[in-house]
Amino acid sequence: MNFIFLGPPGAGKGTLAKEVAVAYGIPHISTGDIFRENIKNGTELGKKAKAIIDAGGLVSDEITIGLVKDRLSKDDTKSGYILDGFPRTIGQAEALETFAKIDAAVNFDIEDEAVVERLGGRVCCKECGQMFHTKFNPPKVAGKCDKCSGELYTRDDDKTESIQNRLKVYRESTAPLIDFYKAKGNLVDVDAKPAPEKVLAEFKAKFPKK
Repeated sequence: MNFIFLGPPGAGKGTLAKEVAVAYGIPHISTGDIFRENIKNGTELGKKAKAIIDAGGLVSDEITIGLVKDRLSKDDTKSGYILDGFPRTIGQAEALETFAKIDAAVNFDIEDEAVVERLGGRVCCKECGQMFHTKFNPPKVAGKCDKCSGELYTRDDDKTESIQNRLKVYRESTAPLIDFYKAKGNLVDVDAKPAPEKVLAEFKAKFPKK
C-alpha cells in the first residue's frame, strides 16, 4: 500500500513510520532524507536544493516535487511506501496525484495540549546529547544526565512558545490536507495519544497486511 502520514509535530509520525516500514517491508520516504541523499550524491536537483539551502532560502515546490517523483520511480517502492513530510500543501498534493496513487492518507490525531506536554517536557544533555522527558522518561537525578552526568537543558525548539508556533504553522499550512484527503475518501484517523506500541497495533488493525 502507498501511504501518506499526516500529523502535527510531536504526533510520533517518524517513529511509527520506521516501525511500519519494517513490519510491512516498504520504504519510509522522508523529504529530509531525499534532500540529504541528493545533495550527498551531487545530483542536478540536489545541487539546486543545496544552493537554495546554503543561501538560507526555502526549497521550491517544483524542486521538492521533482525529488519525490524521482524517489518514487525507484524499484523498492513497487510494493508500497510511506511518504513522511510530503505533501505539505494542497499544491504539492495535487502535483503528487499526477504521478502517484495514494491508498490512504493516515492522520495521526492528537490535541495541541498533548503535543505541548509531550514535546515541552523534553530535556537534552549538553555533553552527550542524550534525551530525557521530565514526565515520561525522567533522569535519575533532576537536571543531570544518567549516562555522563552532564547538565540537562531545554532546546529552543522544545520551549512552549516555539512548540505553539510550530503547531500554528502546521494548522495553517498542512492541516488543510486533512480536508483534501477526506473529500477524496481515503483519509484514515489513528489516535496518536497512546504509547507507540498501541498506536502501531491500531495501525495494523486498520491496515492488515495482504
